[in-house]
Amino acid sequence: MTAVRASRTSPARRTAPRPTVLRTRGGLSLRLGRRALLVCAALALTGTLVAVLSLGMGSYRLSPGEVVATLFGDGPPGADFVVVDLRLPRVLDGLLAGFAMGMSGAVFQSLARNPLGSPDVIGFGSGASAGALVSVILLEAGTAQIALGAVAGGLATAAAVYLLAWKRGVHGYRLVLVGIGGSAVLGSLTSYLYVRADIGKAAEAATWMIGSLNGRGWPDVSVAALGVVALAPAVLALARRLSLLEMSDDTAAALGVAPERSRLALLATGTGLTALAVAAAGPIPFVALAAPQLARRLTRSPGPNVLPAAWMGAVLVTLADWSAQRVSGTGILPVGVITGVGGGVYLAWLLFLERRSGKL
Repeated sequence: MTAVRASRTSPARRTAPRPTVLRTRGGLSLRLGRRALLVCAALALTGTLVAVLSLGMGSYRLSPGEVVATLFGDGPPGADFVVVDLRLPRVLDGLLAGFAMGMSGAVFQSLARNPLGSPDVIGFGSGASAGALVSVILLEAGTAQIALGAVAGGLATAAAVYLLAWKRGVHGYRLVLVGIGGSAVLGSLTSYLYVRADIGKAAEAATWMIGSLNGRGWPDVSVAALGVVALAPAVLALARRLSLLEMSDDTAAALGVAPERSRLALLATGTGLTALAVAAAGPIPFVALAAPQLARRLTRSPGPNVLPAAWMGAVLVTLADWSAQRVSGTGILPVGVITGVGGGVYLAWLLFLERRSGKL
């Protein structure tokens, strides 16, 4: 992937910041402002640093230098097993799942044209969770089957919400309202599954439903990596259409974009990202809701900001997992507890800002 600076087209634009175009050998391109590119680099570096710190935590403590040396095969005796086999899958799972959640949140908030239009609010995350729980409780399935159940549940929910919200097209406020109703129905289904399960399965499912990275292994990393590798490039390829749809369907159609076909493609890819992230790490709350808004505040640029939102999601999950280990000392505390508390504070802060600006 190479970076090419866009040329100036008129003297009047000489003072405007020049965007950067990232091109691949396959002909795909992604237009990013210089500030957005710097934000992505800073977030990627932050996520890497937090991941290194997390790899060194636990009863067998290692310094960041020892962690890096271990990853390159030159660590202290016994560190290779602890870091690579026990801790690295947990950290990578958090990074990849957070990346997918942040990107899917940016997609759905842009499609809904509403900051509340994240997959965990409009029911797509709940559908993936319900599908995964059916696999866990009723079928006693393994990692691959749980992933398939999550994808099937997420896609079925997305199709139902889309059809119920359809009225000469799908508009943002209807998508959010129908999605909230669907989320309530799926919450009832989840409660019914708890009642049907034995005490051991119910306890396991309850911990999983909070969102936890405890006990994650390489199969879970593979599920999260599949979502990022297979679907993230598709979202980036559709980013221009997403920006146009965020303006209005009429604007998108006038510029040669088919609104409904583009919306369906984005719904499918965004739902797939959400479902695979849920299958790999559980429905970690508030990440998909907060990551796009925080990324937009950092980049100070309009549009969906899908790549900065993805990196922000990775940082949020990794930082929450590091905080959970610091608080509990053993890492038993689910990461979803930390993101839930942080998300509540974030919502209170948003309400305060809206009230101060006179919008509430």
